[in-house]
Amino acid sequence: MPGFLPDPAYLLPFLAAALALNLTPGADMTYVMTRSVAQGRAAGLASAFGIFGGSAIHCVLAAAGVSALLATSEIGFLILKYAGAAYLLYLALRSFLKREAPMEDTAPPPHGLRRVFLEGVLVNLLNPKVALFILAFLPQFVQPEKGPVWAQILFLGTCFNVSGTIVNATVAIAAARLSQRLRRSVGLRVWMNRITATILGALALKLMLSGRHS
Repeated sequence: MPGFLPDPAYLLPFLAAALALNLTPGADMTYVMTRSVAQGRAAGLASAFGIFGGSAIHCVLAAAGVSALLATSEIGFLILKYAGAAYLLYLALRSFLKREAPMEDTAPPPHGLRRVFLEGVLVNLLNPKVALFILAFLPQFVQPEKGPVWAQILFLGTCFNVSGTIVNATVAIAAARLSQRLRRSVGLRVWMNRITATILGALALKLMLSGRHS
């Protein structure tokens, strides 16, 4: 086994804390749930893996020290925060204006799934609080004497990310099953789109009003 892996005395508490944090409802879980309800299981899973992609990039940036710059730059934090809020508002508006037609299966085609995946990446990547959280959380379980800190950050970040993806994928499957029958009704799907738009808009507003530590 690689020498930089943390001791069990560090790793087991980290895994327990990671699971507890990932089970706590947040913006990522809410986004995955709304995608599952509005577009089905495939879209929900695609968004869950998109969140994984965004978090993976955050972990790489943290390991490279780039996130540390964000933590000390007020302008950088604000730019990223408002860019993320604007993107969520765009998704909310698009969902609100979406036209529905009768269909048996509302799951998006493969090219649509790629788009949902990329949207999940952007939703996570444009949230500066994710970068700050990773920068604050992961180093608490790093053991400098074990080897390269960047390698430990990447390993711990991957463990945290995998745990979160399992949770989000479970949420996606459960939400899709609960809404499968409802989605066959055009009227209900229209209301689901409006509810989705409202939730995304609320997330955008929360992001705009939040500070570094809120």
